[in-house]
Amino acid sequence: MKFTKDHEWVSLDGDIATVGISKHAAEALGDVVFVEVPEVGKTVSKGDSFAVVESVKAASDVYAPVSGEVVEANDALGTAPETVNADPVGEGWFARIKVSDASALDALMDQAAYDEYLTTL
Repeated sequence: MKFTKDHEWVSLDGDIATVGISKHAAEALGDVVFVEVPEVGKTVSKGDSFAVVESVKAASDVYAPVSGEVVEANDALGTAPETVNADPVGEGWFARIKVSDASALDALMDQAAYDEYLTTL
């Protein structure tokens, strides 16, 4: 699993990347009340806003950590947005993206580096 400085996580299985927000982000947001996931078939570029998460505190964009095509969206979050709080790095995933360049993940942080990054915030 890799992480961005914007607190997204990405897990790669073959050429399919599963993407969500980190536990830190889910806790910082507070109770999530709405999630907008991307449409299947949408092409995203690394750094693009591709989803929205709203909590009782704020609404935030979720940025694509990799470029590619959305091949699956977690539509279950539409009726159960609280899943993002309950299991942010599991069932609370946002989308699966067929990555166009898996080497982009090399620039992301591993768990240890992300944990270190969090200490600087």
